[in-house]
Amino acid sequence: MKSLTDALTKLNIPFDDTIVEQFRGYMEGILEWNEKINLTAITDKEEFIAKHFVDSVLCYGFKEYINAESVIDVGTGGGFPGIPLAIVSPDKDFVLADSLNKRLKVINTLTGELGIENAETVHGRAEELAKNKTYRQGFDLCISRAVANMAVLAEYCLPFIKKGGYLLAYKGPDAEEELAKAEKAIKILGGKFVRLESVELDGYDHNIVVIEKIKDTPAKYPRKAGTPAKEPIA
Repeated sequence: MKSLTDALTKLNIPFDDTIVEQFRGYMEGILEWNEKINLTAITDKEEFIAKHFVDSVLCYGFKEYINAESVIDVGTGGGFPGIPLAIVSPDKDFVLADSLNKRLKVINTLTGELGIENAETVHGRAEELAKNKTYRQGFDLCISRAVANMAVLAEYCLPFIKKGGYLLAYKGPDAEEELAKAEKAIKILGGKFVRLESVELDGYDHNIVVIEKIKDTPAKYPRKAGTPAKEPIA
């Protein structure tokens, strides 16, 4: 786990033996369950640490993350970026949403075994959950990684965020191009582009798009399940 502790040190993220063991246990658990349920295409442990753990915690020092108390991870998959962030931020409350319940059952099993007490899961499509008043505009921060292009992602995520809260979207090298195409969607949904932050670590360049929620999302959004992906706001 040296590559993980080295990265946490470089990112100024405090850790102790308990945190390291929670990371180790989560990785081993995901890889074990992965033989029965498709949770990750990455099975090499060093690559897992780099692409699932380190990548997930890159926003730790962002002021938008520091100031958030409640966080929703939309399209969490195998628990990324939500679980790594929950491990290093026990003071924050995380909700991990995904449309595949069998993934969430694995996450619940592992967090229970490892004593990760600040993360809960919710099953459902983002378009449906964001209409539920329990979740709609109920979070300080939304995080999402490898889910959809920026225009579609804005419709999935912005309805969950309180006015004055933020979306942190983990993006690849095409982030600027995606942003240009998503400008109208972000505005309609109540968001405002703040910055595209590039975080460089160990030779990898990671992009995180920061969007502020400046007004309420109109009630008609998100549209019914499947529509945002088929007909992005343009």
